Amino acid sequence: MTSPQRLLERLEAIGRSLEASGHALALIGLGSVGLERDRLDEHSDLDFFALVEPGHKARYLDDLSWLSDVAPVAFLFQNTADGYKLLYADGVFCEFAVFEPQELEQIPFAAGQAVWRRAGVDASVATPARRAAGGARPGVEWQLGEALTNLYVGLKRYRRGEKLSAMRFVQGFALDRVLELAPALEAEQPAHRDPFNNERRLEQRFPRFSARLREFAQGYDRTPESALALLAFLERHFEVNAAIAREIRALAALG
Repeated sequence: MTSPQRLLERLEAIGRSLEASGHALALIGLGSVGLERDRLDEHSDLDFFALVEPGHKARYLDDLSWLSDVAPVAFLFQNTADGYKLLYADGVFCEFAVFEPQELEQIPFAAGQAVWRRAGVDASVATPARRAAGGARPGVEWQLGEALTNLYVGLKRYRRGEKLSAMRFVQGFALDRVLELAPALEAEQPAHRDPFNNERRLEQRFPRFSARLREFAQGYDRTPESALALLAFLERHFEVNAAIAREIRALAALG
């Protein structure tokens, strides 16, 4: 675990290293080291974008001395074409990407803050020009239908002996759809909602719903039990087709 103070100090040091590197434009802190610092704790990591001059991205990806000069690096690997995951020897963990200005304009991301920026670079660089794809969210009927059919298909696979696939269908795909129904059942509590990952901070956002999660995700060998718990929950709160419910229960009851 790493103290919030050390995390912020490391981020500031990375900003200074970028400033000294010659062709950087800005360091953008994201998430808990961006605009959501009220949730920064000892389990947080450093999520950031390094913005560099056009034509210099490859250099900053190929030569990570702007990071290793700050502190010893214990582990790293390139997880995308644009960035790395990196662990410092003292336990500070980073997930970062390097972009040139014309690229950043095309990338949706949650707004952050400019930890460092070169003179002449506007602070608005930390605000996305392109928002995450929105559009109308699927309605209750779609979420309910997807949840039920995922339960059905998952149990079919369980009975075929495909237990891993079954677990993912029931305790993953079906549960994801049920998570989307939570706002219809419980007032969302104040917390930072991740627009890219609905399960983040679910326990803080929907505490009553989250108290049921141990019933909905019971593990590899208890997919039928998880399916029955999810089905019972859906029946308690929504109008569930009797035929599909009957088939789900029959599959869950097979020895």
